Amino acid sequence: MGIKELIRTELQELFKGCEGNRIPEEGALKGCAGLEIYDSPLIGFADAADPLFEEFKKKEIIGEPYRSPKEWLPGAETVISIFLPYTEQVRKSNRGNPERTSNGWLHARVEGHELLNAYIKKVVGYFKDKSLDCIAPLLDPGFKVQFHEGTHHGAEGISAASSWSERHAAYVCGLGTFSLTRSLITKKGAAGRYGSVIIGAKYDPDERTYTGLYDHCIRCGACISRCPVNAISLERGKNQKKCFEWVEKHTKVEFAPRYGCGKCQTGVPCEAGIP
Repeated sequence: MGIKELIRTELQELFKGCEGNRIPEEGALKGCAGLEIYDSPLIGFADAADPLFEEFKKKEIIGEPYRSPKEWLPGAETVISIFLPYTEQVRKSNRGNPERTSNGWLHARVEGHELLNAYIKKVVGYFKDKSLDCIAPLLDPGFKVQFHEGTHHGAEGISAASSWSERHAAYVCGLGTFSLTRSLITKKGAAGRYGSVIIGAKYDPDERTYTGLYDHCIRCGACISRCPVNAISLERGKNQKKCFEWVEKHTKVEFAPRYGCGKCQTGVPCEAGIP
């Protein structure tokens, strides 16, 4: 077994050892006791010096305040991206009424995010235990998000730009390409959550089986009708601010203390695979 295969296996085993992937009976929303949130993670490797990371600084892609791997970690050699795909149980629960988020998705969005953060902390510890420098940008105090209006990825509208993008890191690591909704379509689909670490050790990058940002998206438009606030169009892509405000100002009120939507990632051809 090669070193990358060993790391993948050990990181997958590390995930299996994390508590919280099943919703306990106490505090579970209706029908969600015992719900499993994530399937086994997909893991990809990229060279921290890949020129794509510098390309993302362009205004029309991410722009400010994006920082490259070596700006996060001066001795950066490798970026490892991790995709945690939602289980069939979670995805199926959210395929119905586009006006209402399912209980399963609400748990996956909130408890699932907490589990993701806990897992990524363990991944950082895994590499630090090997005496390697390692950082997870998403968990760092330097991580921030800004909204911009203009052209992004070829689509007009309002987009969120962050100092690190988990989906763009996953793209460089060979895990998948973007969709009309700016989700990433992997071989296990678009429904799930991403995390990544930057480490000071060099491993061979994974080969990307695509060349374009949207190679996996067939532009079928199924996600357009799934959006409860009409934030998606074939011409303009996704208005991320409109989406963000729906989640923050509506679902956080309706479903407090939980929140979430995810309708554009379920009930569509890219839900659980590449169309």
